[in-house]
Amino acid sequence: MKKYVGYLRVSTQRQGQSGLGLEAQRTAVQTFVSARGGLYVDEFQEVESGRKGMKQRVELERALAHCRQHNCDLVIGKLDRLARDVRFFLEVIDTSKVTICFADLPDVNPVTPEGRMVLVSMANFAEFEGRRISQRTKAALAAAKARGVVLGGAGGANLSALNSSRQDAATAFAARFRSVIAGFQAQGMSQRKMVVELNGLGLSAPRGGRWSLRQLQILLSRLANPGSIVECKDSITLQP
Repeated sequence: MKKYVGYLRVSTQRQGQSGLGLEAQRTAVQTFVSARGGLYVDEFQEVESGRKGMKQRVELERALAHCRQHNCDLVIGKLDRLARDVRFFLEVIDTSKVTICFADLPDVNPVTPEGRMVLVSMANFAEFEGRRISQRTKAALAAAKARGVVLGGAGGANLSALNSSRQDAATAFAARFRSVIAGFQAQGMSQRKMVVELNGLGLSAPRGGRWSLRQLQILLSRLANPGSIVECKDSITLQP
């Protein structure tokens, strides 16, 4: 039986403490391993930017060393969880002496020329996306400063309050879907089937529009944390 090691990464301490981002990655990794009849033997978690090099990626280095020592493949939930820097991505792929698989690209064989071409293309997109996120963050901070928000010190409280408000709104949104999701799960639906059903019912995603698999996984993560969900008088129910 093939042995697999999981590597999970989030960028901020808050994401790490909430466990939401990590749980979605863990689900993706375990689904990948299960589909291949493999054995999930260990897991390494890291809170670090995807643009940092190996010196700052202590847990990634430990995961790779473990794979080499115990003849395991490394599984990562999503390609950009390995890196948002193409040069570092290729360094890990080419020099680690470990087969690295990505749960979001389950049919890509990383050891073939075709598989490598796909991975390099996706890594370039991940770097591009990372730079855009950085630009948007800087623009948002500049706009906040222009509105008189004090950044740093007391400004941290302003931003924390804003983040807390968004978190509360996301939790309330998840609570509305609890009974619907419970019904889907009782029918044994896969996550992809749930996405199809939600869109077919005309139910809007968190930011409006159609549901994606990623949005559903975030919703499921919130519902899996009972302490964050309260009773909701405005819950969505389906007529039999």
